Amino acid sequence: MDRIAITGGAPLAGAIPIYGAKNSALKLQAAALLSAEPLVLENMPDLADTRFMAQLLASLGVEVAWIKEARTLRLHAADIASTIAPYDLVRKMRATFNVLGPLLARAGHATVSLPGGCAIGARPVDLHLKAFEAMGADIHIEQGYVKAAALRGLRGAEIEFPFVSVGATEHAMLAAVLAKGDTILRNVAREPEIADLADCLNAMGARIEGAGEEEIRIRGVTSLTGAKHAVVADRIETGTYAIAAAAATGDVLLEGANIEHIAALAKLLRASGVSIEAEAKGVRVKRPNGRLAPVDFDTEPFPGFPTDLQAQMMALLCMADGRSRIRETIFENRFMHAPELARLGAQIAVQGNEAIVTGVDRLVGAPVMATDLRASVSLVIAGLAAEGETLVNRVYHLDRGFERLEAKLGACGARIERQKEE
Repeated sequence: MDRIAITGGAPLAGAIPIYGAKNSALKLQAAALLSAEPLVLENMPDLADTRFMAQLLASLGVEVAWIKEARTLRLHAADIASTIAPYDLVRKMRATFNVLGPLLARAGHATVSLPGGCAIGARPVDLHLKAFEAMGADIHIEQGYVKAAALRGLRGAEIEFPFVSVGATEHAMLAAVLAKGDTILRNVAREPEIADLADCLNAMGARIEGAGEEEIRIRGVTSLTGAKHAVVADRIETGTYAIAAAAATGDVLLEGANIEHIAALAKLLRASGVSIEAEAKGVRVKRPNGRLAPVDFDTEPFPGFPTDLQAQMMALLCMADGRSRIRETIFENRFMHAPELARLGAQIAVQGNEAIVTGVDRLVGAPVMATDLRASVSLVIAGLAAEGETLVNRVYHLDRGFERLEAKLGACGARIERQKEE
């Protein structure tokens, strides 16, 4: 098993390319099931998660071709060979559950295992299933599998989600594009990934309006065509490297990044004393010398501060001059990185869904253990600023969401390397 070794104290300077968004790419891959013609996805992130989704799609009969030098993935679901997504292929990653809607819409039935993923909370799929039931699907759960059928086809429906859910919004969209009649989705997620999925589906012949707003309107069509689509730049990768540059007192250009997609983070970074501005080629982040100011924030659905950047921001605030308050409102159990940061000398008090971070003069390197994807990169960020060596163990979590992290940081001057654990 691999680990990452970081010798802290080196400032970052240079450029870091931002790749396609993992959270969008996975749903775009599932969209390939909706058409008998090829879907070509450009700017594809080459990650453990996207490779795993491709493996699941192949098991369903999709022809998969990676063109890695062009960062392109070609998916062709000419025929659906299987409508069963087994436990062994779904338990490892939650996003694989999103094949259910496309299979149900195109084939009329599907059997998909209940999902797995990171241990950051229950994240139930009830909203997904209720949306499909509203569209006329018959749903049963037996022995850990969702068995869904709509043999006469899905039909349009008006669906209002009781709370904002990115996954349920995307999954309902994937099913509704082939439903008979009109579907209206209310109280939906507004993340850039929602608009990216809608853009791709519309390029395939879907009729979706309102993506990125609080209400999405979908007029069902009988079939979809093939298309070529470039995956939107990853705002979580953008934010992660912006925070890394701030932690390491850097001057870094994030190539291809969109500052509008990280507006909530940019506001907090500026309030803490970090310069972050849009440029022609992306977003530039500069951290002046001296202590940062503390800031308070709550995680919220977009356009609020994203839960997927909470751990990274906590790592940065460990070095602020004063006390910061963080309230996690999206997932339970998402402060598991706090005890590991404390091993580096951080002072963090967690009570329920709130953490109080009291900044310290310095962090000191130590062996630490990654607990989930975002927590793992928060430890890397802390290690960049800590004195001495930090060893981040169990980095298979990291490989699920960050491509070439050591190379990208190393090219900007970080002293970082991947090692085999002894």
